[in-house]
Amino acid sequence: MSVINVDLCVIGGGSGGLSVAAGAVQMGASVVLLEGGKMGGDCLNYGCVPSKALLAAGKHAHAMTTGAPFGITPVTPQVDYAAAKSHVKAVVDGIAPHDSVERFESLGVQVITEYGRFISPREVQAGEHVIRARRFVISTGSSPFVPPIPGLDSVRHYTNEDIFELQEQPAHLIVIGGGPIGMEMAQAHARLGSKVTVLEGFKALGKDDPELAAIALERIRAEGVEIVEGAMASEITPEGGVTVKTKDGASYTGSHLLMAVGRKANTGGLDLEKAGIKYDRPGITVGANLKTSNRRVYAIGDVAGGLQFTHMAGYHAGIVIRSALFGLPAKSSNAHIPWATYTDPEMAQVGLTEAQAKEKHGAAVEVLRFDFAENDRARAELNTTGLIKVMVVKGRPVGASIVGAQAGELIQVWALVIANKLKIGAVAAMVSPYPTMGEINKRAAGAYYTPRLFESDRVKKIVRFVQKLW
Repeated sequence: MSVINVDLCVIGGGSGGLSVAAGAVQMGASVVLLEGGKMGGDCLNYGCVPSKALLAAGKHAHAMTTGAPFGITPVTPQVDYAAAKSHVKAVVDGIAPHDSVERFESLGVQVITEYGRFISPREVQAGEHVIRARRFVISTGSSPFVPPIPGLDSVRHYTNEDIFELQEQPAHLIVIGGGPIGMEMAQAHARLGSKVTVLEGFKALGKDDPELAAIALERIRAEGVEIVEGAMASEITPEGGVTVKTKDGASYTGSHLLMAVGRKANTGGLDLEKAGIKYDRPGITVGANLKTSNRRVYAIGDVAGGLQFTHMAGYHAGIVIRSALFGLPAKSSNAHIPWATYTDPEMAQVGLTEAQAKEKHGAAVEVLRFDFAENDRARAELNTTGLIKVMVVKGRPVGASIVGAQAGELIQVWALVIANKLKIGAVAAMVSPYPTMGEINKRAAGAYYTPRLFESDRVKKIVRFVQKLW
């Protein structure tokens, strides 16, 4: 058994852990990184990257059927599902070297390809190695939560961890779960030629602004995806391939089953108790400084039980580097963290939704709205289905919600505004090139001044007075 003494031990080679390891070693710290699975974690291998690659394949197939308004004769695409999956694999393989053991070793990180577990408050064992570190960072991520539905073990079912390995195109894919993962995979498969049914126990896209979610769901339904809300799965049987029975007595039969009901923090096998680290079902308990109940141990990303996004883990990495390497105070916040769902139309959010803003600020909230149909670029490309809402309190945006083409790109302006506590005038004063989708943000901001300038009797009186003098 070898003993390794280092400044920092990072447990988990996903996006957050890799960011900490790379940043710390390049700033002069000695770093050991432990990863017993695939480098790059969920995002590279099972999540963000492969899902967007498959969505891109579906987008190309869909475009072949929707050209009539542009004078392009629609054709039925000949989909090679296995080839589409080869595209997904190629994208992952192209990015993998950036996250590889070899690259991190070239940076100076000692990478041990074993899972780590605590054996004391200051020691972790990984294979034949014991690591004693001044600080530890737990970045083990999350994995699919598969509920104990009676009969589930009698059928082959997929999660995001293995659906991208499937080479046989599903004739009829049943998706249990109508959140972002479920809806993205549902639309992608429908566009690639599968029949798709989504069963959601509550509301599909239920964590998003309901007005905006309804716009996205209407489009997805129009493309042939059956979305059944309030459909709580009660039993699964192999009848007809796979049959899902719901508590209301209905049943749905398909050829393949995808479970997409949520995520669980990866805390198993870490022996956190031996390090005095508190945790519960959502994840490891941390303060705003991301420290656990063991002050020498940080937890970041999904395992910390907060927002489960790759960019959140990257943000956490910066907090930890500031604290662990420089001993400076650093606190995390969710207020300025954006997220996007990559359905078509896309959905994006930063800060408070309309409902949250009104609950927190009451009558002080102003909701600015602008329809995509009023944007000339959206009209030219027939991307007029969409809406932006910006929540403003005393001239300062506190949240933005967008549904429509490029929502994930458009939200970044509002993420910048909220992160830097800028006022709405900063966006209104921006000059956007014409014609671009980016003008949507400027027009939404301009709506703040419409009643103050164009509908104000006081302003009109001032103008008339100045004109008489001029």
